[in-house]
Amino acid sequence: MVADQPPGSASLRFRDDPSVEEPGVTLDAFLDQTNASAVRIEPGEDVRRLAPVIDRVRLVEIGFPTFRDGRGYSAARILREELGYAGELRAQGDVGVDQLWFMRRCGFDSFAPDKALDPAAVERALARYRFVYQDAADGRPAAWKLRHG
Repeated sequence: MVADQPPGSASLRFRDDPSVEEPGVTLDAFLDQTNASAVRIEPGEDVRRLAPVIDRVRLVEIGFPTFRDGRGYSAARILREELGYAGELRAQGDVGVDQLWFMRRCGFDSFAPDKALDPAAVERALARYRFVYQDAADGRPAAWKLRHG
């Protein structure tokens, strides 16, 4: 984990394409212009508003002002599963190592935590669960599907 990352940039990323360094603009600003490709979603904003322009979005940064606010998980699932968004999906803010596995399941593929995360703890957290029990945005097959074909 690189400690001297610029604010908002991904310090943990699970994508092979080049990182989007353009700062995310607010949802309203994004919808009012045609030259932005990065948008910032705050808790309570409806990501479905991006549906008509989802093809020009390269980065969606979802804010987590506090670890207790789980609305960003729902926004991620809507983006991936309902809107078919395939671009970078970044969790930014109060993101802890214990949340990473669940965020990955919801479709997040990059992270910009407010505080640096211990790389060894990240690795352990992401490898903790071998099987999953429901379908999610990460595409892993549920345990029952593995048992019953």
